[in-house]
Amino acid sequence: MIPRLPVKVFVLKHALPFRSSFSSVCRVGFVFFAAFWSVAAQPVYAEEVAAGPLDTALLRNVLTSALHFLQPRTLESHTSRTFCLWGLDGLTAIDPALSIDEVQQAPQKPATLRLSMAQHSLTEVSEPGENDLGAWVGIVVSAMGTAWQQSATLRTAGREALLQSFFDELFNHLDPYSRYVGPAPAIVDRSARTGSDANVGLTLSHENGAVVVSAINANGPARAAGVNLGQHLLAVDGRSTRGQEIGTIEDWLNGAAGSRISLTLADPGRRHAVLRLTRAVVPPQTVFSYTRGHVAVLRITAFSTETAEELSQYLDQAMQDPKLSGLVFDLRGDRGGVLQQAVTATALVLDRGVAVVTKGRDPKANHIWAVQGGDMTHGLPIAVLVDGRTASAAEIMAAALADHRRAVVIGSSTLGKGLVQSIGQMPNGGELFVTWSRVLAPLEWPLQGLGITPQICTSRGEAALEKQIQALAQGTVLDRDAIRASRAVRYPVAVSRILDIRRNCPAAIGTDADLQAAQTILQKPNDYRTALEAIPDDLGDNAP
Repeated sequence: MIPRLPVKVFVLKHALPFRSSFSSVCRVGFVFFAAFWSVAAQPVYAEEVAAGPLDTALLRNVLTSALHFLQPRTLESHTSRTFCLWGLDGLTAIDPALSIDEVQQAPQKPATLRLSMAQHSLTEVSEPGENDLGAWVGIVVSAMGTAWQQSATLRTAGREALLQSFFDELFNHLDPYSRYVGPAPAIVDRSARTGSDANVGLTLSHENGAVVVSAINANGPARAAGVNLGQHLLAVDGRSTRGQEIGTIEDWLNGAAGSRISLTLADPGRRHAVLRLTRAVVPPQTVFSYTRGHVAVLRITAFSTETAEELSQYLDQAMQDPKLSGLVFDLRGDRGGVLQQAVTATALVLDRGVAVVTKGRDPKANHIWAVQGGDMTHGLPIAVLVDGRTASAAEIMAAALADHRRAVVIGSSTLGKGLVQSIGQMPNGGELFVTWSRVLAPLEWPLQGLGITPQICTSRGEAALEKQIQALAQGTVLDRDAIRASRAVRYPVAVSRILDIRRNCPAAIGTDADLQAAQTILQKPNDYRTALEAIPDDLGDNAP
């Protein structure tokens, strides 16, 4: 059983400026309601085309739910009219013969919205009030229905394409991370966050004719039951694995959550034993551990619902080494995930303090997340490896540890994804990811666009890295001014300023030099402390 996390996370809402906070990916319920609407549709072009009917009730439900979800959450305020006009351009994106135009018939009167095909008007309707959500949804659904009947291209694209294109065009006007995910890919996304089929958490391979346990998910029943790497799997529920394909055996391992399964296992040259396990939905493993000398390297590939638990277990194992001299958190290529997990993972090695701050237009998006009672390692030196692909939740963890002088960050400038999305589930099974808050690191600088400037930059080449290592021995951080300039940034910030700072340590894909530099610094306590001190120690010391 994975030990209970020895940390506390506190959420302070609606806080005034301080050093950190963090916003969660939330799941929101929806209030569905029927809105009366009427649109005068007068098709005047093209003969009626036989086509399967659209489920207009479902379209109306999805669009109504989506607009209710969007309006209080987007970083900037927009009306129902604006959202719908943006989204209606999705019809043109699928079939360029279609067009949506606003026509001002007379001053002081509502504009007319016209749907045309090849310059022939299909429908015209007077625009309702800016925020008459029900009427605007009715206009969109009517336009989609008319376009569906008249456009073979639209029907070929399919019904789901109507919604996908509507939201694609709408979100093109917002930020890079807000998006709509249709029902099928949404299932895949949810599985990646929480796991899917129930199983025992084993990965198998063939070796010399035997079926061998090649990996064990830290979250699964097999790990808790004591299954070991390299053991031979002889049978599943009494069925021999001899001569069977790995895929077939994996199907045997899958089953309903809570169902029982027996595994016959043996270490090479020893008698076999039968283990009886209970299947469970096992989130994907995201933490992997190995050692380099007396340095433990913990690779975090993403932040799923169990990442902090996995990290806690591996930290506990690492601390059993009495000669352990340091830790490396490898976040290279980590694109983020469940952001609460980044805060909890940070709390495992940060004794106390505010981890991150989020601010948005919706009061519910404003949070401060503080941690207390952590640091399983009792101050053990830590290096964090990052690269140009490190993003979102991974950046939050790296920034918190750096700003609190708890770790030395090594690598290149990170992606700079400092916007938090709220997730809304739609009536059709799709999901909306809507950006609703900005992320501020503990020293109050924005992650969005800027990313993290590491204390030790490895992306400028071997010679530049060697000069930085030599400077540490002399008590100097060569990039001190750039590091402090990055911490002095406050939102809003000009793109030119962001580019100037990022240019000092260009984003790049990580290499072996990152880990080599980490090992070198962790083995030299004075160099490690020098690198930590490149970070300002309080809010009044931000000037380069």
